[in-house]
Amino acid sequence: MPLNRKIKSLIFALCCVAVFGALAYFADLRQQQKTINKVSIAIENEYNNYFISDREVTELLTKSGTEKITGLRRNEINLKNLEQRITAHKFVKEAQVSRDLKGNLRVSIKQNRPIARIIQPESDQDVYIDDEGNILPLSERFTARVIPITKSEKSPALNNAFFQDSVGQSYLSLLQFIDHDSFWKAQLAQMHIDAKGKVSFMPQVGDQVIEFGLPEDIERKFKKLMIVYKHVLPQMGWNKYKRVNIEFNDQIICE
Repeated sequence: MPLNRKIKSLIFALCCVAVFGALAYFADLRQQQKTINKVSIAIENEYNNYFISDREVTELLTKSGTEKITGLRRNEINLKNLEQRITAHKFVKEAQVSRDLKGNLRVSIKQNRPIARIIQPESDQDVYIDDEGNILPLSERFTARVIPITKSEKSPALNNAFFQDSVGQSYLSLLQFIDHDSFWKAQLAQMHIDAKGKVSFMPQVGDQVIEFGLPEDIERKFKKLMIVYKHVLPQMGWNKYKRVNIEFNDQIICE
C-alpha cells in the first residue's frame, strides 16, 4: 500500500509538471503571436540632462523610419539588437528594451552625465567629461551647466587616457567632489590647470583667484575655503582680496 501511494504521488507530480509545462508553452505561444502596437520610452533625466529625445530613440529603433517596429511579432524582434542601436548614441550610458505582458515594447534609457566642460581653444572643439572620466562630444541639442576647465599649453592633454591613469584620477576626484556638493558646484565658475598641474578657481561671487594647488587633500582644502566664505569675506568684503591660497597645510593666505 505505501508503495502504491508513492507511485500515485509520482504520477500526480508528473501530471502537474506536464500541465504547467503545457500552460507555459501555450502562454509563450500566445505572447509570440501578439504584435507590438505601442512603444513606451522612458529616459532618465535625474540630473536635468536632455541629450536625447523620444523622437531620436524612435529613429534609432526604426533606423530613421526604414524599419518598422509596430505590427511585428515577438519572434520578429531582436531586443538585444535594438539595445545596441540605442547605446550607439553618444549620450546613452545604458539601454534596456523589453516586452510587457500585452506584447508592447518598453524602452528604458540612462544617459551619460557630464560633470565638466573642457575648453580646447587650439582645436575650437570643446568636449565634456562624464562622472567616470570618459570624454564626450558636445551636443547640438542640449548644453549641460557644468564647470568649464581651461589649462596651460604645457599641461597634459585632458583626454580619456589622462583621466584613467593615477594622476588624472585625482583631477577626476576633484571634479566629482565639486559635482556632488551643491554649494561649490554653484559657486565655482571656472577651473584652470597650470603647467605644474596646480589648480585654481574663479568664483561666481567675488574677484579673487582661489589657488587650490594639486588635487589632493580635497575635502580638507574645501573646509578651509568654507572658513573664508563664512568668516573672512563677509566681514572684509567680497572684493577685498585678489588672491586666496588654500594650498598649504594649516594656512589660509588672503592677499
